[in-house]
Amino acid sequence: MNVSVADRSGPAEIFELEIEGRAVAWGHPTITTEEIARLGGWDPAQGVIMVDRENTERTLNPGERIEIKPGLGFGKRIRWKRG
Repeated sequence: MNVSVADRSGPAEIFELEIEGRAVAWGHPTITTEEIARLGGWDPAQGVIMVDRENTERTLNPGERIEIKPGLGFGKRIRWKRG
C-alpha cells in the first residue's frame, strides 16, 4: 500500500494519503494500521507496509498509530502497501 501525505489548509485539516497508488482524503493527524488497510480495501490481517522517502520498507504492527506530517509530497514520499 502506498501513502503519500499532503496537507490542505482550510477550515478543517485534510490530509491526502496515497494508498496503493490511489489518493484518499483523511481528516485526522494520525492513522492506525487497521485504518490504512480498511481505506486500501483489504483485510488488516494481510498486514501493512510503510515505504518511506528513501524507499525503505517497514512492516507496521497491529494497532500501531502513525503521525501524519503535513506538507506537500513531490517526487519521493511516504506511502503504504499491502503486507
